[in-house]
Amino acid sequence: MTQLWCKAISVALSWLLYTGVQAESIAVAVASNFAAPMKQIASLFERQSGHHVALAFGATGALYAQISNGAPFDVLLAADQHTPARLAREGLALGPTRFTYAVGKLVLWSARPGLVDGAGDVLRRAQFKHLALAAPALAPYGAAAQQSMRSLGLLETLRPKFVIGQSIGQTYSFVATGNAELGFVALSQVVENGALREGSLWMVPEHLYEALRQDAILLAPGRDKAAARALLTFLKTPASQAVLHSFGYDSD
Repeated sequence: MTQLWCKAISVALSWLLYTGVQAESIAVAVASNFAAPMKQIASLFERQSGHHVALAFGATGALYAQISNGAPFDVLLAADQHTPARLAREGLALGPTRFTYAVGKLVLWSARPGLVDGAGDVLRRAQFKHLALAAPALAPYGAAAQQSMRSLGLLETLRPKFVIGQSIGQTYSFVATGNAELGFVALSQVVENGALREGSLWMVPEHLYEALRQDAILLAPGRDKAAARALLTFLKTPASQAVLHSFGYDSD
């Protein structure tokens, strides 16, 4: 009994030390499409680890600019693979830590039920005034939307109707508020637990755009932070995977 009690006390003291004295705060830059699932994942991670996670959301291109200009983020969760790879080449991130944490999906969505049909023919009819998409130069989902319209042969026809958001989050807001009748957004923004929150959508066929493989990477400021490395590991756990699947993402 004495040995068992000693072991139990040792484990308890170790946990208190880990979650108390060794607890860290880390800053994580997150692509806007992953905002909702990351809030849940960060909450789970904080409860299990005792670390604190500060989240900042934005278009991947905008986050890259901030990191390049010295923003003290410890981890980046991008909406593409190119940006983390570029940061690694530029010495601003640790290349060996890069991995694909999720694969996203592009949808055409309207807050109005029945407006978007299941085949996307609403685009060919073009009987609407405004079509929202994220800035292709900043947001990978905006680039995917542009690629999709080009693949369909509709890019130049639809261009005069574009309403451009600076991130996929702003693009969603344009459609949700009715400032644009429909728009290209991330599936994760309109689906949770497999159910459409409201409106109507078309799942854009994945052969129409470059796969939205989203990579995470440890940034230079987080090099010596155990919490930053622990978060990257936590993203690969069944708990995190369950969250991202509930928002419509695929695993790598």
